[in-house]
Amino acid sequence: MTMVKAHVSTHELVAGRYRLLGVVHRETNRVSWYGEYADGPAGSRPCLVTRIELPADLAEEDAHRAAERVVRMSETMTRVCPGRIATVLDALVEAGSLWTVTEWIDGLPLGQLIEQRRVFRPARAARIGLELLDVLEAAHGEGITHGELSPGQVFVRARGPVVVTGFGLAGATLAPRLAAPAYASPEQARDERIGPAADLWAVGAILYTVVEGRPPYRDRDRPEATLKGVDRLPLRTPLRSGALGPAVQGLLRKESRERMTRPTARQNLVRALEEDTHAVPAPRLRRAYAVARVAGPRWSGRTMAAGTALAVVTVAVAALAATGQLPGIEQTASDSAQSRPSSPGAPPGEDGADRVTGVPAPDPGRPAPASPPATSPDTSPTPAPAPSPTAASPSATAGTLPAGFRVLRAPEGFSVALPEGWTRLDTARSGDLAYRVTFGAEGDPRTLAVTYSERVGPDPVAVWREDVEPGLRGADGFERIGAIEATTYQGYEAADMEWLVDVDGTRVRTFGRGFLLGGHRGFSLRWTTPAADWDTTANRRALDAFLTTFRPGPV
Repeated sequence: MTMVKAHVSTHELVAGRYRLLGVVHRETNRVSWYGEYADGPAGSRPCLVTRIELPADLAEEDAHRAAERVVRMSETMTRVCPGRIATVLDALVEAGSLWTVTEWIDGLPLGQLIEQRRVFRPARAARIGLELLDVLEAAHGEGITHGELSPGQVFVRARGPVVVTGFGLAGATLAPRLAAPAYASPEQARDERIGPAADLWAVGAILYTVVEGRPPYRDRDRPEATLKGVDRLPLRTPLRSGALGPAVQGLLRKESRERMTRPTARQNLVRALEEDTHAVPAPRLRRAYAVARVAGPRWSGRTMAAGTALAVVTVAVAALAATGQLPGIEQTASDSAQSRPSSPGAPPGEDGADRVTGVPAPDPGRPAPASPPATSPDTSPTPAPAPSPTAASPSATAGTLPAGFRVLRAPEGFSVALPEGWTRLDTARSGDLAYRVTFGAEGDPRTLAVTYSERVGPDPVAVWREDVEPGLRGADGFERIGAIEATTYQGYEAADMEWLVDVDGTRVRTFGRGFLLGGHRGFSLRWTTPAADWDTTANRRALDAFLTTFRPGPV
């Protein structure tokens, strides 16, 4: 735990070895960056770097103890709750700030999703709440109170349960709360001793925020003013919580002794799932969740390759993902992206146009991208993503940026990291309702095609099966690989399809991912390579980069 000079500009190094690639999320007194560890024997490795401002009057020795406490708590929580905690790799202090470095989290913080004006259905929020209760049950069983829980500390992944960061910060200093004071419990606001009830309040505040789109208590100019409001002001009445209302209001009782207990909160959240008309049918959900509880965070976990984190994939989440109902998110503007796929390629329909978007296909020598799925019936129509100037940028919009990749911001209103030398090969449009942009490089047989449409249906699997695949069947040597799989992509409903075709005598393979934005809008990504080269390290790396960094909407 050494003192270091502060480095807070993107691409500079922290402690001489952690490069900051891009801001992930900001909260009061806390900023997180996607970064890379540039001092390992295997070269750069991805990580998450967070700076927390410490109280101005904190002694240097106490700051070092705070860093040690964060590492110690992380070790304990990783042991008792594998797969749900981001392991702290390093903690260091610098005049006025505590820096924590955790393993890479393959997801986005709830706070970033909320900033992008995305609102969760009550059932989706309830599932997140149940996953948080699992983590807190493991922590409280060890006598550990998180005390700093907020949307910035909860990461949503495309597959698997949420991952929680920030254990060990509470109690590391004399401050009632180091960051995100709008999520402090009233007892924290009064600077009283806290326990598990403070974490339950934070769960209630998070649930309130993800369904309402704003925290229950407003962030004010100064943390002290925010804490005073949490303690003294009445709760702003929730308007969108639906079946989640009893749990939210019970968890947000100001008197800790009157606050809803963890078992009661769990019962209420399960009930909210069962009552939601868009959720999995109640009996199946109840059985799935019962199995998941037995295989919860204390009892099972499996190591996920990809150099990220341990993941516990519960039966409940798998059951929900299989039905395409996992996301349950509404949005009113832009978005984010990420996840890990299966595989991709493909020519157009009979008339040379994508059957969903009506966009003419690019040169048949370069297989075109699939059109995307649309929104679920409960999402609200929203305007198309606003365009932004095309520009290459050395920093990724999400995740770490692999060597040899640069971010391109397209005027159509999306961004994605592309290999050096790649440019726009073709652009096709169908009025103002749809477009397709194909990227590649001279002499490189691989392509990435991005399609946007405002005319997609409500089921992403059905879009591939009923609208895209019939057109592909006319292509030479068409063969679908495996089933069309429902998934989620940064919280959006999505589906993956993979296939083979023959193009000019070459067998090519395409992975397509389509996802729903809301209001009959959707994107799809198609990654196409020669089939013989599909499994090369470079191609896997490129596809991971596309999926991790693609961002629809303004950037």
